[in-house]
Amino acid sequence: MSYLDVCQVSKQIRNDIILDDVSLTCELGEVVGLEGRNGSGKTMLMRVICGLVRPTSGTVLIDGSVLWKDISFPPSAGILIETPAILNNYSGLDNLELLAMVKGIATPDDLREAIRRVGLDPDNRKRCRTYSLGMRQRLGIAMALMEKPQLLILDEPTSGLDDSGVVELIGIIAQERQRGACVLVSSHDKEFLDSVCDWSCHMDAGRLAPPAGKDG
Repeated sequence: MSYLDVCQVSKQIRNDIILDDVSLTCELGEVVGLEGRNGSGKTMLMRVICGLVRPTSGTVLIDGSVLWKDISFPPSAGILIETPAILNNYSGLDNLELLAMVKGIATPDDLREAIRRVGLDPDNRKRCRTYSLGMRQRLGIAMALMEKPQLLILDEPTSGLDDSGVVELIGIIAQERQRGACVLVSSHDKEFLDSVCDWSCHMDAGRLAPPAGKDG
C-alpha cells in the first residue's frame, strides 16, 4: 500500500462532474505531478486529498487510514492550494508563528528556516500588505514546508514566481523528496513538472490519463 491512495474518486456538484473515477498513488520519497489546464479538476482533487472536500464516491487513504472514516484530515500535511491565506497586517514570520500555534509542532527555528528556504528574510518586519505577488507565493510555500510534513500538496506553486523563484522551488522539491516526503504538485507547465516529478499524469475534464514515465 502506498502512503497516499486515491481509489476511484468522483465528485459531482449538481449536474457537473468535477472528478470522474480518479485513481492515484504516491509513495513517501516520491514526487507525483498533475498536469492540466485551469478547470481540469487538479485543484478539486487536491482539496479532496486534503480532506477539505468530501467526494461523491470513492476512497482516499493516507498511510492506510481512510479519510472521513478513520481520520478527518491527513495527520501530517503541508498545503498550498490556490491563494495563500496570509494576514496582511502581520509580517511573514508573524504569519508563520500564528499558523504554527494550531498544532504546536514547528519550533521557532523551523519557522525561520522555512522562510529562508523560500528566499525571504525572517527578520523583515514589513507587513505582508507590502509584499509582491511573488513574495506572497514564497510565503505560502514556507507555510506548507514549516512543519516538515509527510504529505506535501503544492497547487500551481510557480504562480507569481520569477525565474529565480522557480529555480529555488525546484531545489526545494528535490530536498523534500530526499527528506522522504510524499509530494503531489500540480501545474499547467509540463516542462516544470518534468523537472521535478518522478512521474506525472495529465488531467482533463476531471479524468486522469495514464501516467507518463512512472516505469522509467
